[in-house]
Amino acid sequence: MSEQLPQIAPPSSRRTPLLVGAAVVVVLAVVAAVFLTRGDDAGAAAGEKAPKVVLGTVGASDPYWRTFTDAAAEEGIDVEVRDFADYTQPNPALAEGELDVNQFQHLVYLAEYNVANDGDIVPLGSTAIYPLGLYSQKYDSVDDIQDGDTVVVPDDDSNQARGLLILQSAGLISLKDGGSIYSTLADIDQDASRVQVKAIKADLTPTSLPDVAAAIVNNDFVEKAGLEFEDALATDDPEDPKALPYVNVFAVRAEDRDDPTLLKLVEIYQDTQAVQDGVQDVSGGTAEMVEIPQDELQTALDEVEADTAAQQ
Repeated sequence: MSEQLPQIAPPSSRRTPLLVGAAVVVVLAVVAAVFLTRGDDAGAAAGEKAPKVVLGTVGASDPYWRTFTDAAAEEGIDVEVRDFADYTQPNPALAEGELDVNQFQHLVYLAEYNVANDGDIVPLGSTAIYPLGLYSQKYDSVDDIQDGDTVVVPDDDSNQARGLLILQSAGLISLKDGGSIYSTLADIDQDASRVQVKAIKADLTPTSLPDVAAAIVNNDFVEKAGLEFEDALATDDPEDPKALPYVNVFAVRAEDRDDPTLLKLVEIYQDTQAVQDGVQDVSGGTAEMVEIPQDELQTALDEVEADTAAQQ
């Protein structure tokens, strides 16, 4: 802020040059002080810490997250990756402001959360479609599974329906009306099915394998459970056009959908080859990496939300 200098009238013309010179010195000092202050502010601004972003996921120990945060740091973004034990936690944490963004879910799961909680979480960008697989420690093929055996599926609605569709495609169960992304255990035609199906928490399906004939295991938990991706007895097809609702996304609160820093994180994830390679490593090469425009993701989410609401 500039200062108003007092007008000093010289007592005699003989001393005027000295006083004018003194005034000029004062003015220059004030101006210099202003510029120095601005320079300090600019320096402070330039020296400020990188924008801090808190990202929530399930499986933060996967090595590619370190690669991702390093790549973000090179772009001037400080990312803290916060780990959650199961899928029910990251959306409430995002809605309540504990997170800036999360990345763990597909559009069907997000739609069900929004409808059930009157939420306004939206997709920011796409990552990959991961196939869901049926695994067993007792049998080497679907044909070996015995009639009346028990098979488990995840208990969250979206993955439960997806798992049931896999079991139907494998000939283990029959779903009334052919099944859909909204199918539940109640939709199983027991008389026309070979196995009994139970639903448990997604992170417990792999640990149930010693006690059941087979289990639908989410991609995140396959290697952590000591399983091999190639040992899946059956999977769905991530390249099927109907798989779009199962694309995984970065998700944010609606007011942050245009945030440039958060959008930059999507770009870093999609454009950093080391990150992409890391995702493939932890998925056993099963991930189908996709780059779908944000508006298309939102349209797909809106459609699934409308269908989900109509089912209630």
